[in-house]
Amino acid sequence: MKPTLLAAVIAAAALAFAPAQAATKLKFGYEAPRSDTQHIAAKRFQELLKEKTGGELDLSLFPDSALGNAQAMISSVRSGTLDIEMSGSPNFTGLAGRLNVIDIPFIFRDKEHAFKVLDGEIGDGLMKDLEGQGLKPLAWWDVGFRAISNSKQPVKTPADVKGLKIRTNQNPMYIKAFEILGANPVPMPLAELYTALETKTVDAQEHPVGILYSVKLYEVQKHLSLTNHGYTPLLVVMNKAKFDALPVEQQEALISAAKEAGAYQRQLNADKEAEMLAQMEKEGLQIIRDVDTTPFREAIGGEVRKMFIDQHGDELPKAIDALAE
Repeated sequence: MKPTLLAAVIAAAALAFAPAQAATKLKFGYEAPRSDTQHIAAKRFQELLKEKTGGELDLSLFPDSALGNAQAMISSVRSGTLDIEMSGSPNFTGLAGRLNVIDIPFIFRDKEHAFKVLDGEIGDGLMKDLEGQGLKPLAWWDVGFRAISNSKQPVKTPADVKGLKIRTNQNPMYIKAFEILGANPVPMPLAELYTALETKTVDAQEHPVGILYSVKLYEVQKHLSLTNHGYTPLLVVMNKAKFDALPVEQQEALISAAKEAGAYQRQLNADKEAEMLAQMEKEGLQIIRDVDTTPFREAIGGEVRKMFIDQHGDELPKAIDALAE
């Protein structure tokens, strides 16, 4: 056998018996339970990432606050001890104040308006604000329009909110809004909320319908009012240094898989909301669907908007308003 041919045979044999390159393992944490569309879409993200990278990226899922609450997981991603996490955008506003524009009450006309904002230049710019904080945002997912539930009384007007001890997240926009309405806002992690409602530590909460259903908060609440006072998206974020260290093809796969899974989750929420409301009503929750939101808008929308403008100017709110036309 000629030397060149022999060398080729040896090289081919060495390649055939070489051990396969180990997959890069990534941990993905979030607060939502396994019954929520967030977890269903996370599984889709996991599948898409495997397909797009030929198994080179191996995503492990940690739902149910298994790796901590939202703030703890965000800190872990920033430090590099957790690879990816997702939580509602209000949890990131301490790192990037302009994100608070999303939390101005009634700034979005409907979901189509919200998606148009998030999926365009405004959403891209807000994502970039987080890159200086050790985070690489991959995609916007969906929590939904927020509704008020409580164990005291039906909420039809702003006056009905007065005096309620209501769980909010730590976002200053939501705390301010409920203070204006005369409620007592109490920030706390989602994992603590069911027990707090059950023991009457708080009377009320204001998550979107999907969270109310998947965490079974309706079991410890009597009334639900579809106030739609704010829209909350999810942010899926990754440790930026780890993202930057990956090959470009894997970076692209992460972003495209996250966006595809996010679109899938948005559709799941849209398809399931009526079914979830009907089931909770069957379980005894009293639902007010036709809330007149005008008094709520007049009470809180302008003042909270001014709070944002005083800190960050009016360019972003005006740009969001323009996309509703």
